[in-house]
Amino acid sequence: MSTTVSRLRWALLPTLVLITVFCFAADLSAQTSRSRTAVPQSETRAAAEAVSIQIKNMSRFLFVMGGVAKGIDDLDKEINAGRASADIRAQNRQFKEDVIRSVRALRAGVVNIERDFIAKPGLRQYLTHIRGVSEESAIAEDLALEGKFNASGRQLVLIVERLSDLLVELP
Repeated sequence: MSTTVSRLRWALLPTLVLITVFCFAADLSAQTSRSRTAVPQSETRAAAEAVSIQIKNMSRFLFVMGGVAKGIDDLDKEINAGRASADIRAQNRQFKEDVIRSVRALRAGVVNIERDFIAKPGLRQYLTHIRGVSEESAIAEDLALEGKFNASGRQLVLIVERLSDLLVELP
């Protein structure tokens, strides 16, 4: 096993663990904090909180994603050159699956937000800012499934931009 593969292997493992922790821990904390509030919040305030949480989740993921995508690309090169063991190939597959799982979790959050804006009358006036983000997140997922992790990340950045624009419009 080359030293490059060994270094990449140990560099990617904690990073992928962080991706999973960031995406799911933030979702769980958001869900529990909403259920504990005794004072009812307006639809727009609750929507703004949900959008803010999604932006944070996606930003954390994207911060780590660049390094992970580079590491996966480097491991793919080592694998294609025949310089990686079966263990490295299996770990690289697992890294890819973890990234795909994280992109799917982010997509689920975006879909839920868009559904809320469609379903709640008080939020419908903001639909022009968010309509279509579910489809955009599906594109990000498809790109990740194709192994195009950098392109998937760029698609997620576009979604973060749209969500940020929406947040500015909410009172």
